[in-house]
Amino acid sequence: MKSAKCEPDSKREEPMLSKTLQDGLDDYRIGTKIRGLRLKKKIGLVDLGKHTGLSAALLSKIERGRLFPTLPTLLRIALVFGVGLEYFFAGARDKPLVAITRKSLRVDLPERPGAREAAYRFASLDYPATERRFNCYLAEFFPVASEKLRPHDHAGVEFIFVINGTLSVHMNGEEHVLEAGDAIYFDATTPHAYQRSGGRVCSAIVVTTS
Repeated sequence: MKSAKCEPDSKREEPMLSKTLQDGLDDYRIGTKIRGLRLKKKIGLVDLGKHTGLSAALLSKIERGRLFPTLPTLLRIALVFGVGLEYFFAGARDKPLVAITRKSLRVDLPERPGAREAAYRFASLDYPATERRFNCYLAEFFPVASEKLRPHDHAGVEFIFVINGTLSVHMNGEEHVLEAGDAIYFDATTPHAYQRSGGRVCSAIVVTTS
């Protein structure tokens, strides 16, 4: 069996891990845990790649134990599944859960990593919490032409509370216009898209369940 590598953050290749380090990382079965989460959510490697900005080939190597992900890469994956890094490295909690997300440490999740045009950007407000029952985001919306909207769907339900600006939520051929202070709750398995309607700023709290 070939030795596994650490997945590099840059184009520079990392050296092979020593047998001691490899055996230590193997004990955590990180790739197996990622695969288990992916299959439970019924997400394919390509779709997981779209959510994380990682290639399906790289994700496959991680799942098969051919590569060990760096912490930033593992955090991207963890955010998709609503778990914390502790899920991959520790057992059950031995004290009540308290998780604080500092403003300066929020994790941004753009609609499409690296894209010039995007309809929104989400910042996770609860990523340090393990075994979350829901996911909470501070969302910022941008002006995008209607023909460039990219509807998406996911398991569970979604709740949006508009903080400021005007937000249009498109689904089922309808446009639901929300002003500051308005809220909407809907079945997230229905393809939906967001669009800022006028004004310079539009933000909202978005809560999703799976």
